[in-house]
Amino acid sequence: MRKFSFWTSCFFIFFLLTSPHHEMFSSTNALSLDIINKTCKKCSDESIAFSYNFCSTSLEEIPVSHATDLRGLAIIAMELALENTTNTVSTIKSMLSNGNYSSVSSACLGDCFELYSDAVSTLVDAIEAFLIGNYGIANVRLSAVMTATSTCDEGFREMKEVSPLAKHNYSLFQLCDIPLCIINLLSLAVKYS
Repeated sequence: MRKFSFWTSCFFIFFLLTSPHHEMFSSTNALSLDIINKTCKKCSDESIAFSYNFCSTSLEEIPVSHATDLRGLAIIAMELALENTTNTVSTIKSMLSNGNYSSVSSACLGDCFELYSDAVSTLVDAIEAFLIGNYGIANVRLSAVMTATSTCDEGFREMKEVSPLAKHNYSLFQLCDIPLCIINLLSLAVKYS
């Protein structure tokens, strides 16, 4: 089971208590699963790169997602992306230290290590921007992390190497795509309200 960091949990509880949209929260699993399914479906309908199954599975396994709204789902996805990123930094560090990779693969892993290390602070910035309602900055930061995953994969492809990080890159890309789609949905709702 995934765990939220202490500070993100505090931010999330603060968000729940102070959100002007608290009336949108549902305490029933049926309604919250409905918002997860509807959100993932809407996002997958709008993008060929977006995975409905990845979205729904990732969000449904987090207990707090069963009592939140769109903003809460975005925060959960960003926290999952941050967790993925920090875990991948540790994984890459371990891969580099065990010496089981060719010099070319090691160089690619080193590049990915830098990309993922930068992505940690970029995701923290995205979460902070989102929490204060600055969706534009959050969008830019999330897009930058998605680009980092593609750049990591591209480095291995250019060197004709198989990426040992393909699954990590895919997961992080998808986890960033969820809040990006939600930001778009929230922006459209504000625009037409």
